Amino acid sequence: MNRIVRTTLPLLALGLTAGACSPAGTDAGVGGGKTEITFLTFETPNLDAEYWDDAITRAERKVPGVKVKKLVAPSVDRTGYAKQLLASGQFPDVMIAVSPAGFAEAGEMAAWTDKELEPFTFPHSNTIGGKVYQLPYNTQPTPLVYYSKSLFKKAGITETPKTYKELVDVSAKLKAKGINPFVVGGGGKDTFAASYLWTALVGTDVYKTTPDWMRQRHAEKVKFSDPDFKGATQKFVDIAKKGYIDKAALSRDYASTEKAFLAGKGAMYPMGSWFVTAADKSENKDAIGVFAFPTDDGSPALPSYTGGGMSVNARSKHLDLAKKFALAFQQDKQNLDAVVKGDGAIIAIKGYTPPAEMGPVYQETVKVYDQAVKDKGIVNAFLVETGDNSLLPGLVDKSFAFAQDIIAGRKNADQVTKGLDADWEKGK
Repeated sequence: MNRIVRTTLPLLALGLTAGACSPAGTDAGVGGGKTEITFLTFETPNLDAEYWDDAITRAERKVPGVKVKKLVAPSVDRTGYAKQLLASGQFPDVMIAVSPAGFAEAGEMAAWTDKELEPFTFPHSNTIGGKVYQLPYNTQPTPLVYYSKSLFKKAGITETPKTYKELVDVSAKLKAKGINPFVVGGGGKDTFAASYLWTALVGTDVYKTTPDWMRQRHAEKVKFSDPDFKGATQKFVDIAKKGYIDKAALSRDYASTEKAFLAGKGAMYPMGSWFVTAADKSENKDAIGVFAFPTDDGSPALPSYTGGGMSVNARSKHLDLAKKFALAFQQDKQNLDAVVKGDGAIIAIKGYTPPAEMGPVYQETVKVYDQAVKDKGIVNAFLVETGDNSLLPGLVDKSFAFAQDIIAGRKNADQVTKGLDADWEKGK
């Protein structure tokens, strides 16, 4: 699982003003006429050291004169680690899946030009001040609804819901048969796992009609307590109140939540597209289906995030080489195929086709996503946005806590939306 960590704490909050302790990249030669650049990455069970080493080697071959020194973030918070490196004068030349927020405003990351972004399907995703600082190579619909075909059949459900009313009806039928409708989590460090129903509802009920809603919130033109956002939150409250979510599941971490769904502990699993890797490795992969969380009228609105790619140190002594390496890495077919196979990525690069041997859950996920793109039904994903569409620093984690409060029955929609507005005022 490679859920992109998007820490948005400004550099100023850490005492790092523009230019303070700012390195200019490495100036080392490594023999053979080659120049060394540093590359900050991460390792997971899906994307292990061998994957990164092979991928780096392939990209190096496409950029004559460059030699890459790999740096590995010690935890899932690679953005936080990048801030530590900046503070100690070791900011890497190139980095991947590091949130540009704060770095870009402080002049530490280089913007990508329209020409450099031309190969990408959504070239202007997640702008900061109108500029792009992270290559938008990977799309993650967040969430889709994965479901158990066998549990649907047991409850007499023959079709996936196309409207929100049908989704509620499906949930009622499942509960009546003693089947938990929605599998969620949220335990330990994985509080995000409680929030995806809320993300879906904000996408269908707010962002579909007002795509720039979060920018309007920054401009103080709208509030969380306004009828549209509060209404979406009320639906989340209603789903929880009707017992369509197992409250006890809030103690489960991400891995346990995933295992619970695969073990048949519930019928529907609202989760990001990265779930396909585990789904297609499971013995019941042919019994897992997927659909987009439905709107009231059945029109498309699929929350998605596109980004996750390379950013480059604006002060690198080898800025041109660093950019060439980043672009070569992100567009290498073998590199892309490997991340698709290892992490279920949906590649947002023009002309790319995934490996034909991808499993049935991946294939169905891409089909749902492609249909939403065709129908112009892609919307931003609440709590996942970055750049100009992001929440103020600290509000994402507070929102995860609010989602847990809603599921546990501790707070209602009025308390949550007013609480968000109050936290927004404090965070300005």
